Amino acid sequence: MASRRGRRWWIAGAVTAVLLTAAAALTAIVFPSVAATTCPGCYGLERLQPGLYAEPGLPQDRRRHVTEVVEQANKRVRDFFGGRKTSPDILVCLSEDCYRRIGGGRERGIAVLNRSVMLSPRGVDPVIASHELTHVELHARLGGTEVPQWFDEGLAVLVSDDPRYLARTGDRCLLDSRRPLPATLDDWLRAASADPRLYAEAACQVSRRAGMNGGKEAVRTFIEQLSTGQAVLDEKAG
Repeated sequence: MASRRGRRWWIAGAVTAVLLTAAAALTAIVFPSVAATTCPGCYGLERLQPGLYAEPGLPQDRRRHVTEVVEQANKRVRDFFGGRKTSPDILVCLSEDCYRRIGGGRERGIAVLNRSVMLSPRGVDPVIASHELTHVELHARLGGTEVPQWFDEGLAVLVSDDPRYLARTGDRCLLDSRRPLPATLDDWLRAASADPRLYAEAACQVSRRAGMNGGKEAVRTFIEQLSTGQAVLDEKAG
């Protein structure tokens, strides 16, 4: 009886191991970005410093550039939020082959599951890096509370100080159309790919909310209120 029981446990363990291996393999095939951010080394990325990985074999000047970009991006996020609640792993590719291998597409950068950030060769820049890091920080502070995608994107533009979508001084608003902005991620991606001006419109809404209510400190307070259900987000600043 003991022998049979032991054999059953061995079979159950073997089946579990096979299923886990199959699940990991399926994730690597279907969702390579998730697998890459979980195990950067498995995709050939080299650790430059804690939480920062890049493709191997980079000359010293390019390694230094990557490190400086990430430091600047982290500072923008930290300064805006008055500190950090997150320290996501950042995966940086300086070749398109590397970026495709870890599951990237045509985007400059992307926040993966709001836990990690991947940067393409076109996204190794403090603006793009801080934009994606803002998504991660915001969702950590919201604690599961959902916000419209336009607020998510508009805040990321504001924190990253993106000159493509913000005025340099004074009223940062470049484009105030007052049209309804996409609230879901799918709708946002579809609309923004056709009209990148949506980023400027979303940034206008967030920047004017900040300007009318006391600046970035007010935005931080508002995010905290959203996370506890004390505030409701509409599309009108104020």
